[in-house]
Amino acid sequence: MSRLRRIAFERQSKRVKDRVKKYWKKRAESFYELRQDEIESKKAEQWLEEINKYIPNGKKLNILDIGCGTGFFEIILGRQGHTITGIDLTPEMVEKGKEMIAAYGLNEESVSIVQMDAEKLEFSDDTFDLIISRNLTWTLPHPIEAYAEWNRVLKPGGMMLNYDAEYAKNAHQNLYSTENRSHDGVSQEMKEECHKIYHMLSISNLSRPQWDREVLKNAGFSKIHIDTTFGDRVYKEKDRFYIPDRMFEIMAQK
Repeated sequence: MSRLRRIAFERQSKRVKDRVKKYWKKRAESFYELRQDEIESKKAEQWLEEINKYIPNGKKLNILDIGCGTGFFEIILGRQGHTITGIDLTPEMVEKGKEMIAAYGLNEESVSIVQMDAEKLEFSDDTFDLIISRNLTWTLPHPIEAYAEWNRVLKPGGMMLNYDAEYAKNAHQNLYSTENRSHDGVSQEMKEECHKIYHMLSISNLSRPQWDREVLKNAGFSKIHIDTTFGDRVYKEKDRFYIPDRMFEIMAQK
């Protein structure tokens, strides 16, 4: 890529990130309420059941939650005794996440949230036992660089669990569907803004999670396992948290 094209691409990437931050700033309050409801529901146990398949029984891990939002994983994994650091690009999400941690009385020395870019992690090499991320990768202008960064901060033998979906592929149908219960209360204007963001991102045009597998291999991950039935298990009920998009799980080990 030429220098001028690179500069233009980086300017476009900054515009996308700024737009993503503004979108989640507006949704921070309602998102907090949705995630608090999820923590108090049986959905939290379903998530733990899926995650704990990969955690040795009784072992306490140092976990990084990338794109933590208002702290769902911080609460459910922090209550299991893990040390967990959440990061999010949006300041309002970070503040609501800190509020969530305080509301549940978790030790802030072992459960914390800070503002940080998922593509430019401010951690040393080989820091974390586990990286977990949910519905974040689809928002990244530089997903290849992000995966390389995530590999860098994992300890040798450490694991990444990434939960995402091809949200842009069926946006005309699923984003506006009345079955998309997780978007109850989200205005038409905000749905349209989300739709526009989908189509600003190159990752929206890729075939996932097959694309992720190849990128993860190149980033240095091994023992990559993809489960496209994950959403069928966790979102089989059309409850308050239901999404019609088929969420997949990617497990990759360093």
